[in-house]
Amino acid sequence: MPLPQRGGPLSGVRILAFTKVWAGPYAGKYLAQLGAEVIKVESMTNLDEMRAYGGVDIDAAPYFLSINQEVLSIQVNMKTPEGLELVKQMVATSDVVIDNIRQGAMERSGLDYDSLKAIKPDIIQLSLKMWGTEGPLAYQTGYAPCFAALAGLNYLVGHEGEVPRGMNIRYGDSTAGAYAALAIVAALHHRESSGEGQFIDLSAVEAMTSLIGDSLLAWSVTGDVPQADGNYHAEMCPHGVYPCADGEWLSIAVDGEDEWAALCGELELDAAPGHASLAGRQADRHAIDAAIATRTVTRDASQLGETLRAAGVPAFRSQSSIDLCSDDLMWSRGGYRMVTDHRTGSRPIIGPPWRMTPDEAQIERGAPLLGEHNDYVYGELLGLPPGDIADLIARKVID
Repeated sequence: MPLPQRGGPLSGVRILAFTKVWAGPYAGKYLAQLGAEVIKVESMTNLDEMRAYGGVDIDAAPYFLSINQEVLSIQVNMKTPEGLELVKQMVATSDVVIDNIRQGAMERSGLDYDSLKAIKPDIIQLSLKMWGTEGPLAYQTGYAPCFAALAGLNYLVGHEGEVPRGMNIRYGDSTAGAYAALAIVAALHHRESSGEGQFIDLSAVEAMTSLIGDSLLAWSVTGDVPQADGNYHAEMCPHGVYPCADGEWLSIAVDGEDEWAALCGELELDAAPGHASLAGRQADRHAIDAAIATRTVTRDASQLGETLRAAGVPAFRSQSSIDLCSDDLMWSRGGYRMVTDHRTGSRPIIGPPWRMTPDEAQIERGAPLLGEHNDYVYGELLGLPPGDIADLIARKVID
């Protein structure tokens, strides 16, 4: 039975995903949220680790549920010749193939780009690896903390004069995954105009390195190697996050003398003559930060933020995850969506960060059960009769 049409700018695009953990599935999530049909290739003997993360039911693992909504699941044992043949038949009906599995695995399975082109000449393939698919380090595999460390980002994260603290573990995966989705959209546009497919070789380390911007080349310009410097800002001071009552925090960023005067007035700070200039404030920034903290620590963060903003000073309460989950604006804008699945019924997910008019893809279906769409792929797309599908299951080709 055909699946319901969801609409969206990528409606009609079919993506075959050999993806695991976070980075590859994150790309698939965005493409599915744009309307593409994303088919995740899995098997009982080669599970996505996120299905088993925490030792829970493979169809109810929280991390898997959070990142695979609107994705289809197909089971196939790629270690069997018949299984590989079925995969190649799937390639023939697809527009894009994504993988973030171990280096050389696609090639050993006969699913390298040249082999895929022989099946479908205009196929687009994206391979996401830690160091890309070529070069002396291509054989190395790693996870998001490795990406951030190797890319130079960890070195810059931390307070001034302290040991770098590094980044949240998933930034490397989500960044690389978002870049992968962007590259695929560009390749689809190129194919639309030229009829030509693409091979996209994406390095997760390079994706993360691109985030540190001018810090990457600062030494060649200034002679100084950038260090972790907390909330320091070269053009604003004070610029930081300050303690408030009940364990809350307020972010304040002062740009210019007028904002500094307004901040001093509202917090009853001593507006020392030497602090009128940016250079003067930066030279004494630690003392200024300490003085601000003594004024904010007893104040309600939300109320103080409103007061400062009314006076022309950018100041915002730091939101917790609980704050964000209950934020009416986020819900009203569609920042969260409700999806349904076979196990938990209706539940919220994080929606896409865009709003599209008039053709935004529907996002209603939760993450798939393992092999939930076997009948659709094998029966509808590949045209196998029910008896043949049952035989493949019995012989564990569909595993």
